[in-house]
Amino acid sequence: MFKIKEDACKKCQMCVKNCPINAIEVTKDGKKVTAVTITDKCVECGICRRVCHFNAIENDEIKDGVVVCSSCPIQCKVPVGSTGACKRYTNEGGRLVRNRKLEVEAKPQVEHDGRLNRPIITAVGAGTNYPCSKPAPHIVKECRDGVDVVTVVTEAPLSYSGVVIKLDTNTYIGEEGATVYRDNKPVGMVNTEEYGSKMIAIGGANHLTGTGDSGFITAKTIVELANGEEVTLTVDKKVKLVVKQGEAPIIDGIQEKKMRIGCGSATVGLFARKMKEAVDDCIVIDHHVIGLCSEHLAGEAVGMTWSGVIPNATKSSRGRYFGEHGDGIGGTTLKTPREVIKSVDMSIAKAGMQILVVNTTGEIYALFEVLEDGDVKEIPMTDKAMGVVTAINEACQNSMTSVLYSGGTGGSARGGVCTKPLAITNAVHDGKAVLTIGGAPAFVYPGGGINFLVDTAKVVNKGFTWVPTPATVCPAEYTMTLEDYEAIGGHMDQIKDVSEYK
Repeated sequence: MFKIKEDACKKCQMCVKNCPINAIEVTKDGKKVTAVTITDKCVECGICRRVCHFNAIENDEIKDGVVVCSSCPIQCKVPVGSTGACKRYTNEGGRLVRNRKLEVEAKPQVEHDGRLNRPIITAVGAGTNYPCSKPAPHIVKECRDGVDVVTVVTEAPLSYSGVVIKLDTNTYIGEEGATVYRDNKPVGMVNTEEYGSKMIAIGGANHLTGTGDSGFITAKTIVELANGEEVTLTVDKKVKLVVKQGEAPIIDGIQEKKMRIGCGSATVGLFARKMKEAVDDCIVIDHHVIGLCSEHLAGEAVGMTWSGVIPNATKSSRGRYFGEHGDGIGGTTLKTPREVIKSVDMSIAKAGMQILVVNTTGEIYALFEVLEDGDVKEIPMTDKAMGVVTAINEACQNSMTSVLYSGGTGGSARGGVCTKPLAITNAVHDGKAVLTIGGAPAFVYPGGGINFLVDTAKVVNKGFTWVPTPATVCPAEYTMTLEDYEAIGGHMDQIKDVSEYK
């Protein structure tokens, strides 16, 4: 377990606030903190060390009965009767036991009638009846498996709309929250990164209808992206992006080729056996987690022990290191494979050892040999080392740009569907009415309103337009049984038979 170095501790209590299992106690004299103590519940998860700015936490003796948990890279040392940091496993008499019963049954889900999976007609080309007190342009009926089904369609102008752009790349495009521009006008921002992809949010009501004149270019950008057209953007007016749905993004003039197979740690986990057979050690470079095979649990599983190689990064846990975020290899600040190797501990390593450095797509790589003085020199790639690189590269998917349109039809657009706006909202959430966008299935967000997300690649071609309010125009379809349509106050006198459309 850990203990506090009293001479270094500043009593800031950051360790207390962040300990996940309340294993750190505070002693006070009135309001004054007189001591901070780590108790026997400590599992050495390391969070306290990470948040301590004064290097005031050190190792102490290991308690009897401790079991090392191998369910994640942290490897908590769990005392008898206690849990690890994740609170999933309890040490019961020297054996780690999952402390929650296996749940066999999933929660009941909202299901809709399979006859409602697709609209009778799409809303693309339907037009808009404005104001929204008027019935929708087309309300169509069809008999499906003996049941009368209705689809209500309209091209709805939506101020609350935008697109999410998913770029399959590890290349640095800017920090989260960085402003995205088109023609020097702000149209969105860099969003939180997803696994193997950079995310950009374009639009939203504040960009479309806010002050200034950027709303028009924002609406145009949303529609062009959603319609599969090529658009050029810049991040902080520095990084240039050329994006088009279904094609690899072009970043600062270079077209991306591969999407990473996983972070550096995951890549080691997938190819540890092959790495062991090819080299003495392998570093997989990635800004999320840099993997060092010989030290990694996956390396241990295939019979490797730490080689003495030290990556140029901050250690997280065994064989896993955090790289600094930048425009170098794998989204790190490291520009060359040689920079990835910080040093080699020659009390453990031996001259002649071979170290492979590779990124998570197998596109950047180099092989190094350890010298007598602990330095390394680059040597030609061997067939076995190249086999590791090829295996990583061939396991990666091709890079692609995906565009997801997001919008909200929970406002006045409901008036054209029926006379009871709350009823259509409830029908959608209850699975009685199915929302599609340009014929494509939409994911409807939980909670209030009808907020949705749709893959524009599945929408009828060129299905979106825009109006200079400014707002985007979205082809929305609601499909439900005739009985349910009447129950929500549908415009029954406006229904036409599908035969009129053939």
